[in-house]
Amino acid sequence: MTLTLMHSGHLGQMAALEQVCFSCPWSKTMLAGELENPHARYIVAEDGGEVLGYMGMYIVEDQGFVSNIAVSPHVRRQGIASELMREQICYACDNGVREIMLEVRASNTSAIELYKRFGFFCAGMRPRYYERPTEDAILMNLEVTEAEQ
Repeated sequence: MTLTLMHSGHLGQMAALEQVCFSCPWSKTMLAGELENPHARYIVAEDGGEVLGYMGMYIVEDQGFVSNIAVSPHVRRQGIASELMREQICYACDNGVREIMLEVRASNTSAIELYKRFGFFCAGMRPRYYERPTEDAILMNLEVTEAEQ
């Protein structure tokens, strides 16, 4: 497996992965728009041309925001999300980011545990934030200076 920056050749597989992973998936067009976003950084985990997962993060000044993270169901629990997270946190740290924020479905316990392992803590909640099904979002933050590299 290798990690690489997202490029247009990844978009089709990423959009297909969105369909599998999320109830309100991003379209190929929406993902393509991120290639033009100067604040967005998407990394892709791939093996032999197959997109196994990806993670997007926006960086503005000294703050980062995780936009999405997805791993193909057939390769979950193999450390791919951890590698993506580690790479993005290192990049953020190297580029002056002091805090990374994200939102996660309250029922997504595996993702919440992943984030906690990296030092994220619960910073609040957004009631009824998600649709299909309606669910609360847990807001999580990481102080990058305290992150374990």
